[in-house]
Amino acid sequence: MVTPDDLRLDGRVAVVTGAAIGIGRAVATTLAAFGADLALCDRDTKNLAYTAATAEALGRDAVRAEADVRDEQAVSAFLDATGEHFGGVDILVNNAGGGFAADFLDVSAKGEAALVAENFTSVTNLVRATVPLMEGRDGSIVNITSIEAHRAGPGYTVYAAMKAAVANLTKSLALEFGPQGIRVNCVAPDVIATPGVGMDMPDGAALLRAGHVDDVAGVVAFLAGDLSSFVTGTTVHVDGGNLAAGGWRRRDDGTFSPS
Repeated sequence: MVTPDDLRLDGRVAVVTGAAIGIGRAVATTLAAFGADLALCDRDTKNLAYTAATAEALGRDAVRAEADVRDEQAVSAFLDATGEHFGGVDILVNNAGGGFAADFLDVSAKGEAALVAENFTSVTNLVRATVPLMEGRDGSIVNITSIEAHRAGPGYTVYAAMKAAVANLTKSLALEFGPQGIRVNCVAPDVIATPGVGMDMPDGAALLRAGHVDDVAGVVAFLAGDLSSFVTGTTVHVDGGNLAAGGWRRRDDGTFSPS
């Protein structure tokens, strides 16, 4: 029987990347509220300290490090320190990533390489460094992708392709790591109001309402814990129904038009 205790993450250790602001901060503080201790990384050390302090105010242990997730050695050092401090890891949330708007022909080879590193290689770096610390712990890996992984992304072509690559990687890793008791899933948000993309998102941008960082954090908390123990290799869309609408948006008068 499912009980409220199945929501709790007490005694578990969660690694969250890109945890300084936005979705990463919301995920970190939500996991802490549900009982998880945290290992946090970001390049924004000032805001990362605020996230850690919030978790500590909730009674959780929170360690943090300035780390560039594109750098394999930096990631390895961060996870080595995490393992030494906590003894292991139960949850990995690959949240760090980002992109920029540009037509495909205006994206240089250097720009493309940066997008690949930030949105794909960062994920593989963290998985390689974290999985050995999940041995015997029934771990959960949650990759934050994007709604653009599942539809055309003009102006964000390489970014969208890398998010799609992570979604496919997730399916394969779910099969590879399943025998070890490790689940791997994705969360694919639509545009969410964050400092990185703007805080004033109109309700008309979604079928239900504008998205909030807590909408993503709640799904991550579900995938991290025991309530989702039979869920792996899948993507949960956090998009207010926009993907299901096939690119149609609701007007203010309640009718629909192509987005």
